Amino acid sequence: MTEKLALNEYPVHDLIRSRWSPRAFAHSPVEEDKILSLLEAARWAPSSYNYQPWNFILATKDNETEYNQLLNTLVEFNQGWAKNAPVLILAVARVRSDEGKTLRHAFHDVGLAIENLTIQATAFGLAVHQMAGFDADSARKQYQIPDDYEPVTALAVGYPGDLQSLGDGLRDRELAPRTRKPLQEFVFGGQWGNTSPLLTNNKL
Repeated sequence: MTEKLALNEYPVHDLIRSRWSPRAFAHSPVEEDKILSLLEAARWAPSSYNYQPWNFILATKDNETEYNQLLNTLVEFNQGWAKNAPVLILAVARVRSDEGKTLRHAFHDVGLAIENLTIQATAFGLAVHQMAGFDADSARKQYQIPDDYEPVTALAVGYPGDLQSLGDGLRDRELAPRTRKPLQEFVFGGQWGNTSPLLTNNKL
């Protein structure tokens, strides 16, 4: 696996520096105890009012039928590389409570759970690639997801693989440096659009 450490301006934990989203996966299966630890990490994410609105549909290559069912909800482009990942997950958010209340922070909370899962995966030497490119309507139909729930994202999980398993275009993406907006563009103070004095006073 190509190491792509974040080019951070300020110190962060090594797990955050080393986490990224490759598309090249090894054929090696992920051990069951590690999968359970990933889900346990997600379980302990914070959530608004402790509603814990996350739900996960899990498929591994040990069950070919279930695996292909989830794989087929992905858009064709993502199927092309995600089919090598030994674990696929569909994350679903509960968006309304039993009383019919809209859970406005549900997607946010599911994102927190997925980040917990992802950081735990990084600690195990696993890779996670999250995908917006899937057919939510197809997923809803395939899995009979109730109306109070919304498919959010799909995840490919596995051990990092050989870049040569990817086509030239995807290989170039894997090798490209990671980039992020500078803090000055999105951390404000006083009013919208004004860079926080914390940043203007602490230029590197």
